[in-house]
Amino acid sequence: MPKRILPLSDVQVKNAKPKEKDYKLSDGFGLYLLVTPTGGKLWRMQYRFADKQKLLSFGSYPQISLADARQRREDAKKLLANGVDPGEIKKAQKAAIISSNEKSLEVVARAWHAGKVEGWADSHAKTTMERLEKNIFPWLGAKPVNEITLSDIKPVLHRIEERAPESARRMYVALNMIFRYCVASEFIGRNPFEGLKPKDIMRREPIEKHFPALTQPHELAPLLRAIDDFKGSFVVKCALQLAPLVFVRPGELRHAEWSEIDFDKAEWNIPIEKMKLSTREKIKRKGDCHCVPLSHQAIAILKAIQPLTGRSPYVFPGARSNLRPMSEAALTAAIHRMGFQGEMTWHGFRAVARTLIDEVLQIRPDFIEHQLAHAVRDALGRAYNRTSHLAERKKMMQQWADYLDGLKAGAKVIRISDRATK
Repeated sequence: MPKRILPLSDVQVKNAKPKEKDYKLSDGFGLYLLVTPTGGKLWRMQYRFADKQKLLSFGSYPQISLADARQRREDAKKLLANGVDPGEIKKAQKAAIISSNEKSLEVVARAWHAGKVEGWADSHAKTTMERLEKNIFPWLGAKPVNEITLSDIKPVLHRIEERAPESARRMYVALNMIFRYCVASEFIGRNPFEGLKPKDIMRREPIEKHFPALTQPHELAPLLRAIDDFKGSFVVKCALQLAPLVFVRPGELRHAEWSEIDFDKAEWNIPIEKMKLSTREKIKRKGDCHCVPLSHQAIAILKAIQPLTGRSPYVFPGARSNLRPMSEAALTAAIHRMGFQGEMTWHGFRAVARTLIDEVLQIRPDFIEHQLAHAVRDALGRAYNRTSHLAERKKMMQQWADYLDGLKAGAKVIRISDRATK
């Protein structure tokens, strides 16, 4: 038999004192008063809907009296009796109030973002919304878009620019797109950014940033030798050795799985879901892979580490768990430890390969772009696929690995700029 709960009295609610931790005073049928250590008194109601435990908030005491809270509980019980989730009704009411607020910037920006998500990479969509939530919504989010002027926007962008100039430029681009969306949706008649460029609003000239990379052969050779002499984790060392040979994105290498490695064909087939592509492109190419031909040197590295990590799903598992990939921080720390901080990054191996395969090995740029998994179109207008120029790319990857071996062995090298003058 369920335990009987005696209803609260007005005196009990009024005299409830804070304690070191939150505690509850129950009134029955899911309703209770949550008393916080800071003295807050919050009305809550626990209920079940569709076999899930849920929670409703009715406000705080004394603004919401005991009688008011009980009435709201009865209203919620009626909805539940009719198969309606009271929590969803509350969310809908809140959304209606916000939407009726003359189309606030936050409401419109979220609608714009929702329409863009399908065509963006997941990471870009996530970062864009996080930047808006952090930098824009606190100051302009509640303001109706038809009332926002350039004089409202400038101080917000300048505030961001003082801390992070590149973030300010990205927010300029995002806001410009949002207001163009507003014009197209007939929320406003004119885009406040119309006819302007970032330099017309920003206080500083943009500084073009690239991932540091050793793109001169005579600079790269010492790094390759330092990797071979690395005295840290063997797993990290193998990842560092493989990185210049395959020049995939850092996340793709860290998340490499043994099931993706085909030793017989000397191929690593990366599922398209792991690639840096838009959600739309991933859906379109679901089940496809990006093929990375493996040189003899790459195969040797993988076979050397297989006895150590072969029981993990990951080729390069983390130090604490075989069920998780190694962190990017571990690889970055290794580069710093070898003395190349500020000169080379984990992502920089892509720039190294792109530059030297083109300039030194003089291989066709479209073969390189295909291997970098950049969006190269073929004669039929199709984006790169796993078999595009595969034979040529296999030959290229072996040439590249042999070239790197030559650099490590001390082969005579010349600067790219010297080659261009000959």
